[in-house]
Amino acid sequence: MADDKMSREEAGRKGGEATSKKHDKEFYQEIGQKGGEATSDNHDKEFYQEIGQKGGETTSEKHDKEFYQEIGQKGGEATSDNHDKEFYQEIGQKGGEATSDNHDKEFYREIGQKGGKARDND
Repeated sequence: MADDKMSREEAGRKGGEATSKKHDKEFYQEIGQKGGEATSDNHDKEFYQEIGQKGGETTSEKHDKEFYQEIGQKGGEATSDNHDKEFYQEIGQKGGEATSDNHDKEFYREIGQKGGKARDND
C-alpha cells in the first residue's frame, strides 16, 4: 500500500498558496504590524542589538564594497529627496553637540593637526 501522506513542506506550500489567494496586501501589513508589536513587547534592546549584529555580519560576508557604495548612494539620494536644508542643519547641530559632549580639547587638537597636515600635502 502506497503512502499517500503529504510532506510538511508540501502541506506548507499549499497552505501558503491558499492563504495568499484569500488575502490582500493590507492583510499581510496588518499581521506583520501585529507580529512586530508582539516581538517588541517580548524582547529588550539587547535582543535587537544581537540580531542586528548577526544580520550585519551575514550581509557583510555576502556583499562587497561596491554593494555598500551603491546602497549608500541610493539612501543618500532618497534622504535628499525627502528632506530640506533645515533638516540637515538640525542633524548637523545634533551631531556637533554629541561630538562635543563626547570629546575633550585634546581630541580637537589632534584632528586639527591631522587636517592641517592633509592641507599641506595638497
